Amino acid sequence: MPARLTVLSGPSGVGKGTIVAELRRTDPHIWVSVSCTTRAPRPGERDGVEYRFVDRATFDEMIADDALLEHAEFAGNCYGTPRSPVLKHLDAGTPTLLEIELEGARQVRRTMPEARFVFLAPPSTEELVARLAGRGTESPEAVAARLARAEIELAAASEFDHVVVNHDVAEAAREVAALIEAD
Repeated sequence: MPARLTVLSGPSGVGKGTIVAELRRTDPHIWVSVSCTTRAPRPGERDGVEYRFVDRATFDEMIADDALLEHAEFAGNCYGTPRSPVLKHLDAGTPTLLEIELEGARQVRRTMPEARFVFLAPPSTEELVARLAGRGTESPEAVAARLARAEIELAAASEFDHVVVNHDVAEAAREVAALIEAD
């Protein structure tokens, strides 16, 4: 029996990647889709683990071939979810998770409305600002762009089936895992 897709979204800096890393550690039976991106790897990121890093020409080919379930461009970089592996895991009955941004979640909602949509929220706007600024991986302009986008994304939380507040990584990961496993 096919599994139900779960989509995890939320503003940049809210801890989506940290929650996914915790899920991979505590719930390895949940398959997490690896998105493609045209951005350069951050320190410690490995191709095929956090992202599949591709050039713009390859990304554009994937769009043209309808090989992406969703895709978006943000801060000059493209992001997208390869369609085939997601459908393969769902058909095999494997609990499947996408970690994507708001625009991508909206695209998935249009094509797969039966999916479960989970919004990861920060404990406060101040905490989100501190997390983004504390990364130290982006220019002040990129941080400002992410903060502006975060305001829009926070306002969209009501579009999601569930909201999980990331006060504590382990607790938030347990909440997300419970939602993935729920019928």
